Amino acid sequence: MNRDLPQEPLPYSAILQPGHTLGMMGGGQLGRMFCHAAQSLGYKVVVLEPTEESPAGRVAEYEVVSAYDDMKGLDTLLSYTQAVTTEFENVPAASLKYLSSQIRISPSAAVVAVVQDRIAEKTFIASQGIPVAPYAEIRTIEDLEKADNTLFPAILKAARLGYDGKGQARVKSVAEAVEAFKSFGEVPCVLEAMLPLKKEVSVVMARGFDGKIALFPIGVNTHINGILSSSVVGVEEIDPTIEKAAQEAAIKIALGLNYFGVMCVEFFILEDNRLVANEIAPRPHNSGHYTMNACLSSQFEQQVRVLAGMPLGSTDLLAPTIMLNILGDSWFAHGGEQAIEPDWASVLALPGVNLHLYGKAEARKGRKMGHINIVNKDPQQLIYYARQVSDILHLNAKI
Repeated sequence: MNRDLPQEPLPYSAILQPGHTLGMMGGGQLGRMFCHAAQSLGYKVVVLEPTEESPAGRVAEYEVVSAYDDMKGLDTLLSYTQAVTTEFENVPAASLKYLSSQIRISPSAAVVAVVQDRIAEKTFIASQGIPVAPYAEIRTIEDLEKADNTLFPAILKAARLGYDGKGQARVKSVAEAVEAFKSFGEVPCVLEAMLPLKKEVSVVMARGFDGKIALFPIGVNTHINGILSSSVVGVEEIDPTIEKAAQEAAIKIALGLNYFGVMCVEFFILEDNRLVANEIAPRPHNSGHYTMNACLSSQFEQQVRVLAGMPLGSTDLLAPTIMLNILGDSWFAHGGEQAIEPDWASVLALPGVNLHLYGKAEARKGRKMGHINIVNKDPQQLIYYARQVSDILHLNAKI
């Protein structure tokens, strides 16, 4: 262990040199890829995660197996590091606030308190003058019964702990919304109008403690069953005016939150070309995984740079790319109940294909197991090989 408790948080201007240990709250695939990026820059990583043998815990130098709100676990984490980041937004804000009294934290507890609650998140985005889908706050069945009929058809979303389509239900009427609300346990929700959607895009960016900002190229996203299926970058033309508006809105959100770190903002482009903000992710994002092979610096390297106080890296796109998510369904594509390893050799035989598996012990349907980045300077060749990958792995990607 590196030090005795307590100590003062690092000044924003302080730089942690390679060799120091950086902290990660969360042991999933985003934490794992952070570990790899940190280690490539010469840092060590300590991971705090409730379960043993997590994807990140397996590759980190140190692992603290603890609940996120367990004081003993938090103090153990503090004994290893002077700077901690997170891989998901549902880390308790109170835990981050406690850590921030002694070490550098990114993102801050105040930021996490906003983005881990859809009601607070939408209220904040709207307060910045950025359009959001029409919505109503739902805390009781009576709130649903009083909801404006123009919101239907709608999506009912649990305000907290929802991801990858979980805690969401499409509803056509008040009656359907009430049933969905009951199935969620009558927890606070957002009832959000479904809009005529042309496409979804995401802006992934990094903001350093020096205030400098680096924007990655915008990705065009496609979902299947509420889970991101693909992100396409550098292939599909995006109206420059819309692209600029999305980037400016993302920056405005970051500044409004006083955000430091890597952040993604998802936007809807409507049929009439209006831009609507959907969600904020205070961390690297699935739609930014393409940066691992297609950009000079990945989103995970940027996360390391920010946390360590280092200058941000270049976000230049080296070539057009398509990111494809790999779910556990690929292990069961033959129709049986026994998991069978996909044909990785055929995938890797294709030019420009980069495989990233997350080290999860068990494949399950709907579970994110990895992703593939296909990079090619010829957009038509890129699409051709991406479709081949999709066919081999039975991804059913809409490319």
